[in-house]
Amino acid sequence: MSRDQAIGGLLMLGSIVICALYVYAVFLCSPEIALLVLKLTGTVAVLGVFGILAWIGYTLATTPPPPPIEELEKELEKELKEIEKEEEEKEEKEK
Repeated sequence: MSRDQAIGGLLMLGSIVICALYVYAVFLCSPEIALLVLKLTGTVAVLGVFGILAWIGYTLATTPPPPPIEELEKELEKELKEIEKEEEEKEEKEK
């Protein structure tokens, strides 16, 4: 058995145990514990979703926009002209 398979097996076993404990806590424990578990689950879910949205918003707000396509086209034209000049100079030197 490889290390990856062992880790995969442990993750699967741990997930099954946590699912069983969660079902037990929600359905078979006292109503106070079940309510607490549901509140914690909802809180973690909401914080996770809106935390990811906040991170996406921060990334969008702080990343500079890309240059316009027209600028890129101009730069490419300049580079092509420079390359053509260099090639012409090489040809002239070879003659």
